[in-house]
Amino acid sequence: MSSAASKTRILVIDDSEAIHTDFRRLFSTEQRKGSDELDQLEVALFGPTPSRETARGEQELEVDSAFQGQEGVTKIQEAMAQGRPYSLVFLDYRMPPGWNGAETLRHLRKIAPSLQVVLCSAYSDYSWGSLLQEFGETPLLREMRKPFNGQELRQLVLSLTGTPRGPK
Repeated sequence: MSSAASKTRILVIDDSEAIHTDFRRLFSTEQRKGSDELDQLEVALFGPTPSRETARGEQELEVDSAFQGQEGVTKIQEAMAQGRPYSLVFLDYRMPPGWNGAETLRHLRKIAPSLQVVLCSAYSDYSWGSLLQEFGETPLLREMRKPFNGQELRQLVLSLTGTPRGPK
């Protein structure tokens, strides 16, 4: 089995490039290996953080990006057709000018009803209650507010994907 096929796949659907960069910093082994001077200074001052360490036995996560809802739904369809589905999707509520998070989720549920989704934003055009009313209260749908705490985000991803954490 190739290493790409063994990775747990996450799709980030967000219109902000900075959010995609943050996810890659937290979850990509290659990003962690390529620390720049500022990262090295941070480690020297504050010590290593879980986002900077790769524990032995920890499975690498593959982070993929979509900047609009339509693009995200297409990527999910393609991944399913290739037999390499995503385990988890982080979906922004607001993504002008295209579909918002709720509209994207409606389309996503038609093609991948059992895919885990975390809706996230600093703002919300929908109340969590109205989203639960439309999509049902299910462990497949969560909400997380921006700005993200890196450690909390990492723990959420690990718990939702069942990704092993490796020995301490």
